[in-house]
Amino acid sequence: MDFQAGILRDGSPMESLEKQLICPICLEMFSKPVVILPCQHNLCRKCANDVFQAANPFWQSRGSVISGGRFRCPSCRHEVLLDRHGVYGLQRNLLVENIIDIYKQECSSRPLKKGEHPMCKEHEDERINIYCVTCEVPTCSMCKVFGAHKDCEVAPLQTIFQGQKTELNNCISMLVAGNDRIQTIISQLEDSCRSTEENSEAAKRELCARFDALSALLEEKKSELLQRIAHEQGDKTSFVQGLIHQYKEQLEKSSRLVETAIQAMEETGGAAFLMVRPPNPPIPPPCQIVEASKGGRLEKIEHGYESMDAFSVSLDHLAEAIRALDFDPAEEDEEYFDGAEEEVEE
Repeated sequence: MDFQAGILRDGSPMESLEKQLICPICLEMFSKPVVILPCQHNLCRKCANDVFQAANPFWQSRGSVISGGRFRCPSCRHEVLLDRHGVYGLQRNLLVENIIDIYKQECSSRPLKKGEHPMCKEHEDERINIYCVTCEVPTCSMCKVFGAHKDCEVAPLQTIFQGQKTELNNCISMLVAGNDRIQTIISQLEDSCRSTEENSEAAKRELCARFDALSALLEEKKSELLQRIAHEQGDKTSFVQGLIHQYKEQLEKSSRLVETAIQAMEETGGAAFLMVRPPNPPIPPPCQIVEASKGGRLEKIEHGYESMDAFSVSLDHLAEAIRALDFDPAEEDEEYFDGAEEEVEE
């Protein structure tokens, strides 16, 4: 705490010092003991304990088996981590406590000036020392006896002051605790967002890997079936080409017989027709011509031999299965924030 800088900025050193000794929670001068936070800001131990309890509602008591908690400094919002001792584990600021003692001794030795206490506007010599509960305004004793508040209900000013200040202090503690809870929820939401993105990327990679594996399996199966079709195609075409070669040889023989028979038909004399000898072509016997005219007894292919219907594959059931692909139904997740959203709404 830079006391000297505050004193130089203000004309009254005591007033500047008093501002430096105000607790940011209760807005009053620090009360013993004063604890110093890791961020070097100070709090009354009671105020620090109130903020800590509000931010950690499940922390039971000093010495509990539960581990420590955390809260945020009301001055700089720095996060303060505590062990199982809670605020009792924080270091006391003895320097500030000694300064407060010196300041109170100095204030008690100074004479009270008339202008330091608010005075009544109706009765200039009367100090405002009571509170009108009916009108909800501070006033003086003369106003209660003779003035505008003579029929009103009044209460000691200090009592109302302490009550409202305590209420304000509680509200501040609630706001600070509420802000801490909101900050915690924001952090949880940010963590959830990051985790969602990371899990989504992992799920995408896994899905792509599974589909790539399935695609590779389909390609492998397709290659296998294509090889089987190609093998059957080779066997059938080889067999048919062999038959074609046999039939061509038979056709060539039959054509030579036809040519020889036609040459023999050109002989007009009976003796010459019957006495033809080499080097002229011999006349084929009629039985050979008759046999050749029947086309021989070569093997033939059956009807539908060229069909490849046996290699037809039905993929309708696979197509239906692929269309029906979907993610596995996941069980409902437990509530992540344990009702924290309802608290924020409240």
